[in-house]
Formats: sequence, C-alpha cells, structure tokens
Amino acid sequence: MPLDRLSPLLDRHVAGLEEAGTAKGHEAVVVGVRSAQGSRGPRFLLEGEGQTEFLRMNSNSYLGMGLHPDVVVAEERATADFGAGPGAVRFISGTYKAHTDLEARLAAFHGREAAMVFSSAYATIVSTLVPLTTSETVLISDELNHNCIINAMRLSRPAGKAVYSHNDVESLDDALTEWRGKAKRAVVVTDGIFSMRGDHAPLAEINEVCRAHDVHFEENVVLVVDDSHGVGAFGRTGRGTEQFTDCPPVDVLVGTLGKAFGVNGGYVTAAASVTRYLRETSMMYIYSNPITVGEAAAALRSVEIVDSDEGLERLRRLRALTARFEGGLGRVGIETIPGEHPVVPMMIRDTAATKELVRYLFDSGVLVTGLAYPVVPRGDEEIRTQINADHTEDDIDYVLDLLEKRT
Repeated sequence: MPLDRLSPLLDRHVAGLEEAGTAKGHEAVVVGVRSAQGSRGPRFLLEGEGQTEFLRMNSNSYLGMGLHPDVVVAEERATADFGAGPGAVRFISGTYKAHTDLEARLAAFHGREAAMVFSSAYATIVSTLVPLTTSETVLISDELNHNCIINAMRLSRPAGKAVYSHNDVESLDDALTEWRGKAKRAVVVTDGIFSMRGDHAPLAEINEVCRAHDVHFEENVVLVVDDSHGVGAFGRTGRGTEQFTDCPPVDVLVGTLGKAFGVNGGYVTAAASVTRYLRETSMMYIYSNPITVGEAAAALRSVEIVDSDEGLERLRRLRALTARFEGGLGRVGIETIPGEHPVVPMMIRDTAATKELVRYLFDSGVLVTGLAYPVVPRGDEEIRTQINADHTEDDIDYVLDLLEKRT
C-alpha cells in the first residue's frame, strides 16, 4: 500500500505537536462577511458556527483596505477586462500594464528608483536574499527575524552567517567588526516590525552602523529590511519603519501588498541596478506566475488611497484605536509590549493559559491568535491581537470588557 510505512510516522509527528501544544490546529473557514453597521465594525461568519458573528482581531489588514469598495471594484473591473489569471510567468507572457503601473507607483511611494512585484512577501525576501548572497558574502541577521528570512539564509551559500541580539546595535557592530577582511560583501537583514511582538527595529541606528563599516567591505555593507508589517500601517504617512525612525532610505526594502494594503503579493524596491539584477536572478520571480491583473489593479488603487487624505485619516484612526486598546490592557492588568504599531501582544507567558484565553474569546465572538513555542520562544507565549482601522471604539471596548471579566 502506498505510504503504508510513511503515513504512521507523519501521524505520530503531528500527534506529538498536538500533545506539546505547539500544533497550529484547526483553521477557521470564513463563509461570509457582514459589513460594518453603526457603532460596530465588520463581522465574519465561520463554517460550523451557524449565524454567530465574529469580530476579527487577528487580521493583518491594518487599514481595512481589503473591504474598501474602491479596491474591490478595481479588482473586479480588471478581472473582467483581462481574465482571472496572468497566463504565464512574466518573462513569457504574464506581464500586464497593471503590474508595471503598480511597480512604478510603489517605487514612487517609497522614494526609490524601481520596484518589482512577487507572488508573496515570503517569495520576495527569499528571492532577494539568495541572489544577493555569494560565496564571499557574510549574512548578518537579527535573532528574532521572521521565518522567511531564516529560511532564505538556509537556502543561501555565504562565506558565513552571524546572528546579533535583538535590536542590539552594539551586537551588530561586533558582528561586522568580526567579519572585516573575511568577506567581500556583508548583507545585514532585519525585520522593520517584528510581527510577533509589534516592536520595531532601530533602523536609523542600524543604518549608521552599516555605513560606518561599509568602507571595510569591498562590495559594500548592504542593508536589507523586510518591513511587511510596517509599510502602509506605520509612520506618519504609512511609509513604515523608515519614516517612524527617521531613517534614510535603506539599500533594499521588502514590503507586502497583503497586509496594510489589503490585497495580495509582495514587492522589493531599491536602486534600478538592484531590481534589474533581481529580475534576472530571482527564482520565484522567473519561475512563478505573478499576482493576477485584478490583484495588481486592486493593490494600485489601495496604494493611491493610502497616499491620500483618506489614507492619513485611516492612519490617524488606527493609531487612536491602538492606543485605546493598549491603555485598556494596562487598566485590566494584562502585560503588553507598548508601541504605536497595531500589533498589540498580550503576554500570557504560559501555553495552557494562552489556549484557554483564546478559547474564551472565541466563545465570546472574538477571533485572536495564540502563539506558543516554536513560533515564539518559551516563556514568551502570547495572544497576538491586531487592530484594524475598520474596528470601532465599541469593538475595542467590547474586547476589553471581556478581558476584564476574565481577569
């Protein structure tokens, strides 16, 4: 029988994860969305839960753009005009004007020479780091970087790798000093926003350290920042962690269209020499289909809205709601990591207690995400809540009331 010996091994592995409390478990299936009404934001219907309406507090759609009528219409019109799929990878026949228009708009939004779009942000960081790494490169990474960066480093074949302590510029300085004379190129990579915690990298200081060491590396110190959780949702006008930390443009910036912009796909923006090189060397750009024309059109409309007075108002509202929720957690007595970003972690620091509180909120009509080891380090177990601009004050207060009753 096919897989008669493999299947039991796989089953035992999953059972072990379940026993340890680290399995991802059942995925909630959304079967309907009910629009915002009055003093309450959108509600979601789940398979198997009848007509129970859920407040979604675990969405990356920080500005609520995924339900914005103009964004939806842009996708519908482009799909009607050009079809549901791109038909091929881009260098064969899969590039449409919607793709190139979006890339030009993203480059302008970030003040760069060029941008290129990928099927996801995960694909973007892998297909950026691997081609930028040679056998004479050292890769230097923050210890809490996202899984996509970790796996990109595993796929690369550098001269060496170094990991610096989280957001510790002195540790980064030490790593660069250690590799002077041992590598021609240094690639320093960090998240802009660390998605499990909502804290941000001190990019201005990191950039200064990289510039100070640049003269000691024949092929430069290249600073790569994955700001997927920052772009659109962070900084005064949504330019992300660069703007929030008053950092000059980093060498290579990776972002996503699937979080604050509310659509799908990832992108990298940099000097034109970098994007020309990546178009010829990035495996997931060359050999994978791009996002659809409809998605590209929707993302373009979303960027336009974010970069407008309406976008500024949504950002203002998002910051106010985030502050309201953080302040409420303090009053209730739940530990968090304060900050302006709309990822607001509730630090429970215990796997069983985290699962219990997630279940309580679910039973009360609130969707949140519990994070346990190995997604986060042991002792950092948390419930990650994410504020969206289409939440309301009443939504926030409802969740805080539930937490107060529980504690």
